[in-house]
Amino acid sequence: MDVDPDDYTVRGIGKKIFVKEELSVKKRYVISRKKLGILSSMVVVLTGILLLTGCVANQKHTDYDSNVIKKAEESVESFIRNNYEGVKTVKFGNDYSHPMGGMMIRGTVNGNADFSADIDTETFEVMSVGEKKGFPKVKKECEKKICDY
Repeated sequence: MDVDPDDYTVRGIGKKIFVKEELSVKKRYVISRKKLGILSSMVVVLTGILLLTGCVANQKHTDYDSNVIKKAEESVESFIRNNYEGVKTVKFGNDYSHPMGGMMIRGTVNGNADFSADIDTETFEVMSVGEKKGFPKVKKECEKKICDY
């Protein structure tokens, strides 16, 4: 309940005064507002801690042996060649880390179009491909359904 000073005057004198009871209500409101601010800050901090802890706990190892890397690169190259038009060359980078854990293969197609492919390291299935500007177009027969690779 907000207190308006214009609502309280002493009869005959015309000076504005506050009623003591109304002031205590306003004071309690200010205190509860401080508590709300502190509580909100605590919620934000705890949420941040939980998110960071969850991301760290969700990360899988990123040290892959050469056999796993070779199979993953073969799977990605096969996927790109079978699903995209005009693929002449596919080159891979050396970074296999994924921000959310798992394996991501990065590379270039035809020497100028970068890509990143998310790989399931157990089945070597291509989960998704991120294409940058200049990447070849998807083949017509592979637009609605991913072609075998």
